[in-house]
Amino acid sequence: MHPLIGLHATAGEFGALAFLWVAIELLNPTESRIRRATIVAGVGVILFLISWVAGGYYYLTDYQAIVKPVIKTGPLPWAHSVITETKEHVFLTIPFLAITAWSILRSYGSALITDRGARTSAILISGLVVLTAFAMAGMGFLISSGFRSALESKIL
Repeated sequence: MHPLIGLHATAGEFGALAFLWVAIELLNPTESRIRRATIVAGVGVILFLISWVAGGYYYLTDYQAIVKPVIKTGPLPWAHSVITETKEHVFLTIPFLAITAWSILRSYGSALITDRGARTSAILISGLVVLTAFAMAGMGFLISSGFRSALESKIL
């Protein structure tokens, strides 16, 4: 496995867990929980940006030239045609959603205790970040499976 894939996946999954933490903190907000959620959301944004850069760099340098042709000639070409194509477009939205959730926390601060609408928005956006990030992990697994199956079919 290429080290950039590990960095990409690890940063993305920890980013997802950060926003799960944010959503949980906001379910019963207090001053300290909002402060903690704001810090964790900022860390989550940084993790998603790291994942974004690592994944993008790997895609441009290795995936297109090495992995994509192998998958497309293997028994599961849809792993690229459908899954990778979907992942590369949906993946672009995660950092922006994360920044939006973090911005709500920073803008509203302790007002989130009483402003149910803003708090609900932050929780829903954080939840969407979590679900999207975990969907990306599942898609990454399918893409890796397509690559492995292509290699195995050529060996056998």
